[in-house]
Amino acid sequence: MSTTHRLDVSFAQARALQERLAARVVARDAFGPLRRIAGADVSYDRGSPILYAAVVVLDAASGAVLERAGVARTVRFPYVPGYLSFRELPPLLDAFAKLSAPPDLVICDGQGLAHPRRFGLACHLGVLLDLPSIGCAKSRLVGTHREPGTRRGATTRLRDAGETVGCVLRTREGVKPVYVSVGHRVSLESARKIALALAPQHRLPEPVRAAHGEVNRLRRDA
Repeated sequence: MSTTHRLDVSFAQARALQERLAARVVARDAFGPLRRIAGADVSYDRGSPILYAAVVVLDAASGAVLERAGVARTVRFPYVPGYLSFRELPPLLDAFAKLSAPPDLVICDGQGLAHPRRFGLACHLGVLLDLPSIGCAKSRLVGTHREPGTRRGATTRLRDAGETVGCVLRTREGVKPVYVSVGHRVSLESARKIALALAPQHRLPEPVRAAHGEVNRLRRDA
């Protein structure tokens, strides 16, 4: 798979790319049957120049793992909140290139539209690969919100600069919520429903948990 632009750029170039490519994000449902759902995650050891990226594809009906792909790659972009896609996309794109077929949808451990320039990792990945994508983050990057109710499925809007950029979703009763936002080709309402359906027992959706487990395995085995 090839990208439409370079990722080894300056901060000024990265910001300009985010602002330009944000216009390409499709924030409505534009996907077919969801049979193969992927989770994507990136991890690293503090102080190490190596990033570990993994994509795990699950069968949407059974939850069985259909494919795993992982890579280790030297990092070329510093850790700066708001610009993480330029750091994490190079190894993730290599991992996606190893799959036998593209997934029907991907859930990223990161932000989508809930980003200062409305172009987080889930948007960037979705636009580059033209894949339906959802951001599902463990913490908030931008915006304000009321605390959702304590029951599973409770949700509140995440708003920033006068617009709704995502939702705060309780996937498990009494457990901290997750921050769900549109990545590409998925509406916010569908993103919420999909994230909740894929998290029947745990805080994070199963594809994300599977990808997280795979990157940790890669780090241990390195």
